[in-house]
Amino acid sequence: MLIQKPKGTYDLLPEKARQRYFLEKRVREIFNIYNYSEIRTPTFEKTELFKRGIGEETDIVSKEMYTFKDNEFTLKPEMTAPVIRAYIENNLGNESPLQKLFYICNMFRRERPQAGRFREFSQFGAEAIGSSDPYIDAEMIILADSIIRSFGIEDSVIKINTIGTAAERETFFREFKGYLSGFLKELSADSQRRYVINPLRILDSKVQGDLEILRDAPVLYNFLNDETKRNFQSILDILTQSGIEFETDNRLVRGFDYYTSTTFEFVSEALGAQNALLGGGRYDMLVQQLGGKPTPAIGFAAGIERLLMVMEAKKLLPDSDDNLKLFIVSMNKECKKFSFKLADRLRKQGVKCETDFLGRSLKAQMKEANRSNSEYVIVIGDEELKNGTANLKRMSDGTEIRMNDFDNIKNYLFK
Repeated sequence: MLIQKPKGTYDLLPEKARQRYFLEKRVREIFNIYNYSEIRTPTFEKTELFKRGIGEETDIVSKEMYTFKDNEFTLKPEMTAPVIRAYIENNLGNESPLQKLFYICNMFRRERPQAGRFREFSQFGAEAIGSSDPYIDAEMIILADSIIRSFGIEDSVIKINTIGTAAERETFFREFKGYLSGFLKELSADSQRRYVINPLRILDSKVQGDLEILRDAPVLYNFLNDETKRNFQSILDILTQSGIEFETDNRLVRGFDYYTSTTFEFVSEALGAQNALLGGGRYDMLVQQLGGKPTPAIGFAAGIERLLMVMEAKKLLPDSDDNLKLFIVSMNKECKKFSFKLADRLRKQGVKCETDFLGRSLKAQMKEANRSNSEYVIVIGDEELKNGTANLKRMSDGTEIRMNDFDNIKNYLFK
């Protein structure tokens, strides 16, 4: 019986792996331009880190984490809490008052597999730890926009909001819960649970019935103080001056309990109902919450699978430019020895080439060279070995170059 991959996972086959490499390479280049340094953390962390950081009653912690039987360790379902743990544990704040970090890694959530959602998935993201300056909020959004646009995605929409401080939200909660109390039986099961635990997260519901009820609900922005509103306006002004187009959305919240103040999302219609492409915001209480000193921070994360889905839908994925330079065809066993040595020498000179390892016929080897999109083919037979000459054939147009020196074949290949 065939053993298949676990549900909610996927095999990254060669063509998809090339696309992933292209994406990750470009993401790293842009992070470097903005002076963000890479950080890597363990694949699993203490379970308590996520309970305390994300919130015990969030969907991720309560329903979706892969926790080992001893309940001590959990495969990481997100990356911000591990980055902050590493920041505190390694005293990164002592090295520099502002740490600008990025990551590209796999994460794990026990959720229902669907388009763009997997139980093992990949994200890239950034965290700027140590500054409450509105310019760093703006930079984080501009950085995210630079990455998205670098892949040719021009029609994503940036939505921005501020959810203020915990103290400001208390007054809102009283009004909000009072409004919702008249609709409790009509709310979805998840929203009924959130009503008790964290009513703000009801605003994140995608259930149509909930959305209808929320249409006339109190708006959090109206409960924020003037200083919070001025800070938010400063961020919007900086983005406008930088040529960034955005929409303010006073109902935009994030799914984790650690968020404060600025929240933002990039959405794309190419993803359908689950349209979030990238999201992030401030989490000024998280460092202290995890045992560090009070430290402001902001970040974002983006799903790599979702981004690749959008790029595929819009035909933005590049064709492979990593084709063979040369395929060496061998006519017999004696020629195969020479072909192998020639391939070995060329590879050590940085030339991507291939030769036959299956004892195939001339016709089959030529077919393989064509399938591999090899730029050139050279046939090594008894006459070529005896005379030290051969014809180098360009596959695109069939033209042949008479070559009299195998030692200098690289010069012929790159003329």
